[in-house]
Amino acid sequence: MYKIVNILVFFIFLMSVGIQAQVDTTKTKIRKDTIARLYEKTIIPEKVIKANDLKLEPFKPDPIKVVWMGAIIPGYGQILNRKYWKLPIVYGGFLGCAYAISWNSTTFQSYLTAYQDILSNDPTKTSYLQIIPKGRTIDSYGGMESFKAILKSKQDVYHRYRDLSIIASVGFYALTIIDAFVDAQLYDFDISPDLSMHFQPTFLKNDLGVPNTLAMQCSISLK
Repeated sequence: MYKIVNILVFFIFLMSVGIQAQVDTTKTKIRKDTIARLYEKTIIPEKVIKANDLKLEPFKPDPIKVVWMGAIIPGYGQILNRKYWKLPIVYGGFLGCAYAISWNSTTFQSYLTAYQDILSNDPTKTSYLQIIPKGRTIDSYGGMESFKAILKSKQDVYHRYRDLSIIASVGFYALTIIDAFVDAQLYDFDISPDLSMHFQPTFLKNDLGVPNTLAMQCSISLK
């Protein structure tokens, strides 16, 4: 009798352990499913990003913006077009124009002052003597009247040079804007030398009763 009781107790113990293990397994599965769903909601986005969406759009400058910014800041249009190699040409051209304006303006002002002083007959105003090179005098130029004519001629020459320098500077400024605009318009234009030419025989049809004529047809295709 005692052995039977022990066997029953042992059997009940095994059943309880099995039930408990099954319950624990079920709970573990539920926990794993719950964690997996939470991971999908928090980590994995609802919309999957396609490979095509990751591609960057090709660069294309805005011609209107390039023109306005190039007009406000010289050379900025070339920067927006990413044509950085043109910047030394642009700023070098502006420096050359500025130097030409300064040089011609200063020389013109010197001859203008000298001409005005020599006409004033004021002995205290002798700026015209500073123009004469060392070792030479007014008589070396053929006298006072001849020297006055030379001063007037030099004044007119450098006055014209100064004006031409200003016009050239404005023209170069406009040229930089046009260059930036054209670059922006033709930035994605295909200039590759990949051209193909085909020759093939063909018949030229005539509607005037003349027999068809054999000719050679040439076609050029741009790839």
